[in-house]
Amino acid sequence: MNSLPTCLALLGWSLAVLAETRDPFPKPIEVEQDVIVVGIEEFSTLPDIGGAPAQMRTVIVEPGSGQLLVGDMAGIIYRIDEEGSATPYLDMADAKWGVAIDASWREEGLESFAFHPQFAQRATPGYGKFYTWLDSTNTQKAADFSTDSDAPSHHLLLVEWTAKAVDADQYDGGAPRELIRLEQPFRNHNGGAIAFNPVAKPSDADFGKLYVGVGDGGSGGDPLKLGQDMGSAFGKILRIDPLGDNGRNGEYGIPRDNPFVGQAGALPEIYAYGLRNPQQFAWDGDSGDMMTSDIGQGTVEEVSLVAAGDNLGWSDWEGSFRYLSAIGVDADDVRSDADVRYPFVEYDHTDSLFIRSVAVTGLQVVRGDAIPELQDLILFGELALGELFYVDADNRPNGGQAAIRRVLFDDGSGEPKTLLQLVQEKYVAREKEPPLRTDMRVGAGPSGEIYLINKYDGIVRRLLSMQ
Repeated sequence: MNSLPTCLALLGWSLAVLAETRDPFPKPIEVEQDVIVVGIEEFSTLPDIGGAPAQMRTVIVEPGSGQLLVGDMAGIIYRIDEEGSATPYLDMADAKWGVAIDASWREEGLESFAFHPQFAQRATPGYGKFYTWLDSTNTQKAADFSTDSDAPSHHLLLVEWTAKAVDADQYDGGAPRELIRLEQPFRNHNGGAIAFNPVAKPSDADFGKLYVGVGDGGSGGDPLKLGQDMGSAFGKILRIDPLGDNGRNGEYGIPRDNPFVGQAGALPEIYAYGLRNPQQFAWDGDSGDMMTSDIGQGTVEEVSLVAAGDNLGWSDWEGSFRYLSAIGVDADDVRSDADVRYPFVEYDHTDSLFIRSVAVTGLQVVRGDAIPELQDLILFGELALGELFYVDADNRPNGGQAAIRRVLFDDGSGEPKTLLQLVQEKYVAREKEPPLRTDMRVGAGPSGEIYLINKYDGIVRRLLSMQ
């Protein structure tokens, strides 16, 4: 048995390591330097569901009409017109659709949706088609992808809807077609974003290919070691042809230029691997580069470029640092694997700017001049506290948080605020107890406008130039 002094010495060593590895970036994010202040307005308010504000997670633009589409995790997609009036387009919770959407927890429900780039083009294969990525209690059917979990939580479904008339006020098509079903081992880290490459042209090989973000299966620390398992769909970005039929169940296609096609032991659907909980994808309209925001474990949040075949590191790495499970990350083992794509920007949970839970969210590359103050910047956010950050899109950093700067919002009061402050003020005005988080997401409009959505007050906010 160890003596007491030895035990105390070991305890002191462990605490020292813990303290060191929990603060990989001791220099804090600049709170006041180079802050950009933009205007903000309440553009639209979604109706409450069951007496609670809409829990918005996705905001995109409908091809053809250019109208804004916003998804509530309860399973409703709203179309918002130019005046900000929101009308339901599709309610996936209706029993007639058979998807049995599970929105019983804040990480469950309608995760994301995407419209085929040919949605509004008649006589094309993608006419009227859009896709939803959702959690479901419907677990009777065998999953296409599963894990070794003894007690899986629920299923994730990727389904295709086909509208008959794309200009109809409400969805007028039939029941959805199921493309992919995954057996989710845990309740959290469910499907992330799905998206089509918005800068791909019809002549490009990437046109019409659907990117599907899949979390590592949940719990904490990737207990099933799925992020680096090339035989698993979890912890990956998949790339499929939703109109093809050479996938494992015949309901989707596998693009022949996917990086792992023909590689033994690897799923041909995989485009990139080593992700924990991917939140959003973005493409740079100038360079064509793809990137993603990926929520970290307990130390580092990251935004990374993504190219075919990339390993983004998890769960061997958390951001730029070797992941050490129980004690966080090893601050001395930094970017030592040449085969890993490390983040171009990252920040740590101990930064003095954060007072509660930390999770990266949102992602937009701003190239237009709709808001000149934000032009040529990469925007990403802090999910819980409603902070919006930026880095230079033409001079991307190479990791770390030194380049991160803040965007604050002026709602007409002349006082720059965060989104959390705005949401809390709305609650006070409604004589309700203000929330401690926002669960913010970021999206772009048809002319490059930037919208902020959240899960707590049901308001879609639009950013404005102060110039």
